[in-house]
Amino acid sequence: MSLDEKYDRLIKFIGGVNSAAVAFSGGVDSSFLCHAAVSALGGGAIAVTIVSPMLPQSELDCAKQIAALTGIKHILVNEDHIDEEVAANPRERCYHCKKKEFGKIIETALEYGAKTVFDGSNMDDLNDYRPGLRALAELRVCSPLREAGLNKAEIRELSKRFALPTWNKPAFACLASRIPYGERIDRQKLSRVEKAEDLLRAEGFVQFRVRSHGDIARIEVAREERGRFFDGEALDRISAGIKGLGFLYAALELEGYAMGSLNRTRET
Repeated sequence: MSLDEKYDRLIKFIGGVNSAAVAFSGGVDSSFLCHAAVSALGGGAIAVTIVSPMLPQSELDCAKQIAALTGIKHILVNEDHIDEEVAANPRERCYHCKKKEFGKIIETALEYGAKTVFDGSNMDDLNDYRPGLRALAELRVCSPLREAGLNKAEIRELSKRFALPTWNKPAFACLASRIPYGERIDRQKLSRVEKAEDLLRAEGFVQFRVRSHGDIARIEVAREERGRFFDGEALDRISAGIKGLGFLYAALELEGYAMGSLNRTRET
């Protein structure tokens, strides 16, 4: 199936409902889905963003920008509390988190007259450890991008075609994904990770993660960006900045950034 045929299939699928709410994080997939939802439903589409300690300010800013660009009505739902099942950070954390967050999105959608909720998962998400997908299935959340058979590369290509600035945005996951399973999550740890990643962004890095291992910050950057650490002054700045946030040690992951690297700790 060609890319144009997949896009037509996506628009037809979305257009099969009268109104819908897009679970909107500001990432590549949900941003493109907002564009497609407006194209198919016009004013019948809304976007709902859960503003929680898991969502960094940079992602919230991006979500607001994309909402304004696409013209979709954007609803912000503030959720300051970290549920205990999530804070305990079990291997099924994402399941519990998605169940809570999408429950709130469904409630909000109904308040605005939308009986259908869309999420931005795509075909590539089926190849990784994603317990959150089970929560979406239980809540009967629709995944139009998967229904259309679209993968991440195709979504980026279409996003570029429609002049969405997220077309080449680096992959992102919620801040909780920076903390190994079993290590308790709290607002302080999440904030520390967010500030550490802001520091790397200010240094010009594009694809990165700061994984929190107790007092150790394990830095992952894209393989092609690793060479930038062979600069004594940059190393000193980054080390001082990260340690100034409360970490005792700043370490570099030699193999570079790997999506879902903390999943290696799960039992098989």
